[in-house]
Amino acid sequence: MDIQEELKKAIQQAIAELYQQEIGASGIGEITLQPTKKEFEGLYTFVTFSLTKALRKAPAQIGQAIGTWLVENSSVVSGFNVVQGFLNISIADAPWIDVLNDIAANPAFGTLPTKGQSVMVEFSSPNTNKPLHLGHLRNNFLGDSVSRILKANGYDVVKTCIVNDRGVHICKSMLAYQRFGTDASGRAETPESSGMKGDHLIGKYYVLFDKAYKAQIEEMVAQGTPKEEAEKKAPLMLDVQQMLRLWEQGDPETVALWSQLNAWVYAGFDATYKRIGVSFDKTYYESNTYLLGKEVVEEGLQKGIFYRKDDNSVWIDLTEEGLDQKLVMRSDGTSVYMTQDLGTTDLKFQDYHNDRSIWVVGNEQDYHFNVLFAILRRLGRPYANELYHLSYGMVDLPTGKMKSREGTVVDADDLIQETTDAASTAADEAAKGKLQEFSDAEKTALFQMLGLGALKYYLLKVDPQKRMQFNPAESVDLHGNTGPYIQYVHARIQSILRKAADMGVSAEGPVAATTLDELEQQLVFLLSQYPQRVAEAGAAYAPSYIGQYVYELAKTFNQFYDKLSILKETDKSKLHTRLVLSKAVGETIRQAMGLLSIDVPEKM
Repeated sequence: MDIQEELKKAIQQAIAELYQQEIGASGIGEITLQPTKKEFEGLYTFVTFSLTKALRKAPAQIGQAIGTWLVENSSVVSGFNVVQGFLNISIADAPWIDVLNDIAANPAFGTLPTKGQSVMVEFSSPNTNKPLHLGHLRNNFLGDSVSRILKANGYDVVKTCIVNDRGVHICKSMLAYQRFGTDASGRAETPESSGMKGDHLIGKYYVLFDKAYKAQIEEMVAQGTPKEEAEKKAPLMLDVQQMLRLWEQGDPETVALWSQLNAWVYAGFDATYKRIGVSFDKTYYESNTYLLGKEVVEEGLQKGIFYRKDDNSVWIDLTEEGLDQKLVMRSDGTSVYMTQDLGTTDLKFQDYHNDRSIWVVGNEQDYHFNVLFAILRRLGRPYANELYHLSYGMVDLPTGKMKSREGTVVDADDLIQETTDAASTAADEAAKGKLQEFSDAEKTALFQMLGLGALKYYLLKVDPQKRMQFNPAESVDLHGNTGPYIQYVHARIQSILRKAADMGVSAEGPVAATTLDELEQQLVFLLSQYPQRVAEAGAAYAPSYIGQYVYELAKTFNQFYDKLSILKETDKSKLHTRLVLSKAVGETIRQAMGLLSIDVPEKM
């Protein structure tokens, strides 16, 4: 039973009978409902302000008349109150019991019908000169969660990643390793000899390059060279540029070094991805795609979309789109990032023919994607109007902004471990000795689940576009709006169900009760909202919608648990109702947290 639809039909009928007016005529729009504010009685609110002109009545008068009609004529409505132009409607128990039975009997509840469309979500996009860091975690969690939410919305989803594995920044790590990576006896440092993950090891040399490069600049400036000139002509920078030329020419020694260091980094990335539960259907590598866009540039020149300047560089004028003139190929014929993205976007469409493509990239690239999409529209690409940049804000720590070159970035692996350690401490304190029932392996698995849940939930509960600060200690609080709090509620529900089973009491439907407590009604109402929240999160590409929903559901369940007896309830009908309701809440928490890629424990 869809209570909202029943209520909309009843309101529509009330307007027709009371005022002889039809929806869509005389300025009366479609009936819409919203959840009633917590401070007022009721579950659904109908706003009457928009009807005043057509019905020639005051908003409160309209609300009073419609409310009275609903109570007298609709079996769905049990009562109402009017606050100015807001008609707050209370729902009878019987419809909610029908809804609960429908939910309990539907294992696919919350998964929407198949759309018959495909969506590509590109995220992560790491560089092979450093390990994944806190910013990458927000990117990965967003991309993975949006992919799961879109799948729940009925889309076929392809998850892709493009690895930035070539260029000047990669050569910086390579050159530093070549210069500083061998000890006095001639042994080269490896992940095995250093005891470091491969991505951490190469990140170490990226930092070493920056320190040595800055030292050369300072020395040149001290000798009278202008700083800007010193930055360009420092010996290390010249050597890096030469190394990039050798790589592009296919020099065997340079390519072999590049391949070895990248292999170490990929092994490190894979370990981190596995730990955070992220995978991809397809990985693209910039080393394979960076030349593709040159053909697109030639096409644009032939169509008159691009133009060539006197220095042989190629540009596009996007001032009509409110943008600017944009370089798409350097004067020496080499690619810029825009060239590469044009070619790679074409390649991805050829590979998958997606109906829509989404890039999960930080908001510092907003202008880049505006330009990319504008160029593709000018080129007449068939997919050009279904491209979306999921822009997100940066993540700071309480200590401030992170900088990779200076080695102040918090590595993802270190942060995951720190959060896991904090979660284990918080869980130990909250359990008050109960974790002694767990084996060491069970405790390790639980703490990792809580730590990762804390990290993911903290980064996903915030609107993606907002810049945010991550506080590890705050993220593991078992009493606030956190992942571990919601995980604990799920574990509590499973404990109730296990005890009920031991008592021989079933948590299976259908419910035969005829009345519900206010909190029971509120819980069924929240459960009924889940498919709508999934749809809204998919439309907005916003995992935060799911985070807000599942926290509200968990918090309301705790209020229900504190107020009403479950296992000690002597009325068998009420006991059965509460167990069925608890089971439905637990399953919905599990599904909703799954959309955030967060596992929930069976016990804590």
